[in-house]
Amino acid sequence: MINPLRGMKDLTFEESKRFNFIIDTATTIAKRYGYGYIETPILEDTALFKRSVGDSSDIVTKEMYQFEDKGGNDVCMRPEGTAGVVRSFIHAKLDRQPIKQKFYYYGAMFRYERPQKGRLREFHQFGCESFGEASVYEDFTIITMISQIFEALGIGFDLKINSLGCSNCMPTYRDNLVGFLTEIKDELCSDCNRRIDTNPIRVLDCKNENCQNLLKNSPKLIDNLCDECDIDFKKLTTLLDSANIDYEVDTNLVRGLDYYNKTAFEFVSNNIGSQSAIAGGGRYDKLVEYLDGKATPAVGFAIGIERIMELVNMPKINRDGIYMGAMTDDAIEKILALATKKRKDTKVTIEYNSKGFKSHMKGVDKANARYALLIGEDELTNGTIWLKDLDTKEEKIIPIEDFQ
Repeated sequence: MINPLRGMKDLTFEESKRFNFIIDTATTIAKRYGYGYIETPILEDTALFKRSVGDSSDIVTKEMYQFEDKGGNDVCMRPEGTAGVVRSFIHAKLDRQPIKQKFYYYGAMFRYERPQKGRLREFHQFGCESFGEASVYEDFTIITMISQIFEALGIGFDLKINSLGCSNCMPTYRDNLVGFLTEIKDELCSDCNRRIDTNPIRVLDCKNENCQNLLKNSPKLIDNLCDECDIDFKKLTTLLDSANIDYEVDTNLVRGLDYYNKTAFEFVSNNIGSQSAIAGGGRYDKLVEYLDGKATPAVGFAIGIERIMELVNMPKINRDGIYMGAMTDDAIEKILALATKKRKDTKVTIEYNSKGFKSHMKGVDKANARYALLIGEDELTNGTIWLKDLDTKEEKIIPIEDFQ
């Protein structure tokens, strides 16, 4: 027997229903906010992620499914969704248009890391990206949209926010942080020591408990923001307060990707173990420019679908459609003809094998059908059908030509 690869998982039965419910719910809400669907390739040029996510990120250094294809191209399977959407945005020359653009997407992402609950090597995300709006009002709107998605899914959450500053306030803060980290480098883990030279801000995101204790007294970017960033962050907190959206300012929240600036946020849950982030995102005003597009402000987010699969409060599914079955072999073609006609506007489940009444009724329950339609020898002789409404329990026999 051939099993799925480690970290890869089939999506079937109850989980597939949950997956579709999540996507349908998130898509419906995203459309209300003016977002349109975009789909980008799973396979991209490796350079796209090295330039956007960052050479120093764990994704690029440790986790990408990267290989050389038969044409000698250095390619990889997408580890996250934003970079591909930005590439598509530039490729379509949308960065040259004055109108604002908003996209939602969903699909599989790939990272070679240790599989654990809610974190697979092939996983799925739902995300949104908004281009062309620099106002912090858009940051607030994005956060509001995510909170409404989780509310519709019946998922409780805590919101963490931070500001990562901009090109004006970040350089001075970075120098101060490097000075602090250099003094304690002998006590930090090897990953943190590597990041001091490559991307010191990422040290704040270290999950090592000893490192976190050492970083409690580190300089905080939020205390070193320029006037513009400080005003924007205070405006964001005011808007969240007014909307009664609870939040925590987490000064060590930096996100795992290099392209973020200004607003950064995470939605977390205490119901999925140590890996508590269920959604995250922020502003990335420089990424379009980094990827050779025209400078364009942008903000977005992604929801980890596997992370929230077990947290979703699934709605009660009402009986729907018609189950059709034959109780004699001679009735099967009649059933097929009726099913073909009704499938123009109705969900139909058909049983090709002739069975007894009890077996057919088990099939009705398995299909969760609203109506059961059966044809036996008597119905075939009389040109009728037996029909039952499983909600009202009403049964009747009607002429086959009266079945609409």
